[in-house]
Amino acid sequence: MAIWSAEIKELEKLYESFRGQLPELEKELGKLTKADDENMILLYSRRCLEVIITDLCECELKRERGTEPLKGIIDKLNKERKVPSNIITSMDHLNGLSAYGAHPKEFDPEQVKPVLVNLDIIIKWYLKYKNLQSSGKTEQVELKSEATQQIVSPPEKSIIVLPFENISPDPDQEYFSDGLTEEIITDLSHIHELLVISRNSAMTFKGSGKTTKEITEKVNVRYVLEGSVRKAGNNLRITAQLIDAVTDTHLWAEKYSGTLGDVFDIQEKVSRSIANELKAKLSPEENNYIAKKLIADAQAYDLLLKSRKESLKGTPGSLEAALQLINDGLKLIGENELLYGALGYIYLSYFNFGINQDDSILNKVKEFSNKIFALNSTSFMGHFLLAMFNWKQGDLQNAILEYKKTLSLNPNHIDSLIQITYFYSITGKISVAKPYLARLIKISPLDWLTHFVAGWLYFAEGKFEDGLRSLSEMYQLDPENTQLKFYLGHGLAYNRKNMEAIKLYENINDEPDILAFSQFSSFFKYCLQNKEKDALRAVTEDLERFAGRDELFPLWMAEGYALIDQKKKSIDWLETLLRWGFINYPFLNTYDPFLENIRGEECFKKLMEWVKYEWENFEV
Repeated sequence: MAIWSAEIKELEKLYESFRGQLPELEKELGKLTKADDENMILLYSRRCLEVIITDLCECELKRERGTEPLKGIIDKLNKERKVPSNIITSMDHLNGLSAYGAHPKEFDPEQVKPVLVNLDIIIKWYLKYKNLQSSGKTEQVELKSEATQQIVSPPEKSIIVLPFENISPDPDQEYFSDGLTEEIITDLSHIHELLVISRNSAMTFKGSGKTTKEITEKVNVRYVLEGSVRKAGNNLRITAQLIDAVTDTHLWAEKYSGTLGDVFDIQEKVSRSIANELKAKLSPEENNYIAKKLIADAQAYDLLLKSRKESLKGTPGSLEAALQLINDGLKLIGENELLYGALGYIYLSYFNFGINQDDSILNKVKEFSNKIFALNSTSFMGHFLLAMFNWKQGDLQNAILEYKKTLSLNPNHIDSLIQITYFYSITGKISVAKPYLARLIKISPLDWLTHFVAGWLYFAEGKFEDGLRSLSEMYQLDPENTQLKFYLGHGLAYNRKNMEAIKLYENINDEPDILAFSQFSSFFKYCLQNKEKDALRAVTEDLERFAGRDELFPLWMAEGYALIDQKKKSIDWLETLLRWGFINYPFLNTYDPFLENIRGEECFKKLMEWVKYEWENFEV
């Protein structure tokens, strides 16, 4: 039996799944599955690739292929980002190895198997691209499993920047090494040719002790940058080294010494060295961004990094400390885009964590967005803050427009990718959301928010089992996180696993640090148990106030009230939900299992008429 018989069987299944729909591909794949000669298998694999590439050339590059070599078209599709980078990698591998089929000569039969594996990956992607289904399975956007990562080679120009180690005499200087890591990630993320793992995912390896191979397999990248920072007073020493995980070799290593004021030049040198080693061509805009020093004053920069550390804690005291640090920076250097951006983030944290949800806090966010635009009309941070302001005002349409502008300037901006995926989900535009989620999964696979929005995307299209799987992955990343317990609990309840959900909710009740989640968990637990009186007593003014300022809590409140047959209150909360822009008509009208009690009500039917119209006509 041939060593690639299992791969042929997989391709036979694919062949059966689209018969009669793609005649050219069907013809070549049919010949491949019947071939018994190694060279013929390679030849027909290459012809399958030619059929797909020729179609992509016409559909994506808007021209006929002619006699242009496959390699040239693959490179153009990659350069113009018309095809996902992992599929480009599979195309490159198939194109190179299958050349033996086109020009027979001696070769190692072992290479037939990876050709077939890559062809299987390409065709499965192509069927989704053509809006067809393979093997009778519903189309899904999947987080990379370990098995997939072993089969698919990492994108050639992909990198993770590991947290730089703090080797300063003072352990409290760790904020500086973390900040430098983040700045290098930000620089590299602006280079369109590179796939750069996000800060959120990179930081999960801090102190993990994992090997380079383990890390790169986990996030499916080829290169690793690691280093250390020693900061003593005004003196600075930074080391950095770039590792090729495929060959396990050190490509480049440098040591930099200087003062705190030299940190900007060092950061630029590191970023440019990586771009050169990975042979990434910088556009004029990318080149200018790396060269641009948004803060030229070392002391103000130090204050900014300290502020970031404080704001990430999300407590009233830490946010107050973060504000003070940024204001000290403004006193030093005057108006500054990065410092205004940091202030906007801090005020958003006040609002999002429920510490202060007055309109004056949101107005501060818009104020700093305007100040940023006065300094730089093309600032991605200004657009992001404006998007967040619009969101919290319930204006999802303009929020999405601003997120798109943010991503046009910074295509790897994690927060914008998360939010735009999520918003397209709650507006019921599932197909539009999926490409954003696919990008998010590539660059931030270990961020719990990635798994949360993936789970919610599945819920939004009625795939509750798939959603629960994503939320379970999310929970494993940080099982002590109160919010994650709540989200997983709700996912369990969607899947009729009420006892497991209640167990998680009861555990949340012992954690008063996030009031709204704790109080709502108590309310919903009683709703699942059909304990109406206990559920009603659990609803406090604080919970109702918080829920009214959020775009998902009104849904959860409506679901709870529907479960205990409080129909009027359920409808009232649905009306609040709709004002926030939640217009996913299929979910509300059909999928959500908790709203079944109110679907026969006339007022619900009238609401759904309005929702259906808005859903069908929502375009951004």
